[in-house]
Amino acid sequence: MIVGTIRAKMLEPVSKTRDPVKNISSKGTQMSTAAPQQSLYEQLGGKPAVEAAVDLFYRKVLTDNRIKHFFSGVDMDKQMAKQKAFLTLVFGGPNSYTGLDMRKGHAHLKGLNDTHFDAVVELLGKTLAELGVRQELIQQVAALAETTRNDVLNR
Repeated sequence: MIVGTIRAKMLEPVSKTRDPVKNISSKGTQMSTAAPQQSLYEQLGGKPAVEAAVDLFYRKVLTDNRIKHFFSGVDMDKQMAKQKAFLTLVFGGPNSYTGLDMRKGHAHLKGLNDTHFDAVVELLGKTLAELGVRQELIQQVAALAETTRNDVLNR
């Protein structure tokens, strides 16, 4: 299941590169493989789509009275760059994320609760819908976000 796979990847130590998938048998002969399924990253539109989504998402976040206070004093250019790298990784794109895990990255946010988490997921869904993303993909993104709830909320 994609959610479990992504969650496992999120909990692994982050490295700058991934080993390429090898299609070589133990005897060194080429193995036939079915066409690979597109990653969520590819289905969403790759780098341009993630960049557009993060830019629009944070415009929404910074005007939302439920959560904007958590970003007071935050270097938003740096925050957006980290978010783009993180979502690229989580969606199955190339790994350039070097930030903290979800628990450590949100531990300093005092008072963060389910209402705030729900607001973030809501705004992310609205952002993706506004960008023309299919509902089934938005649901996959929401399911991935949900796998981080307990870590983000330090439970």
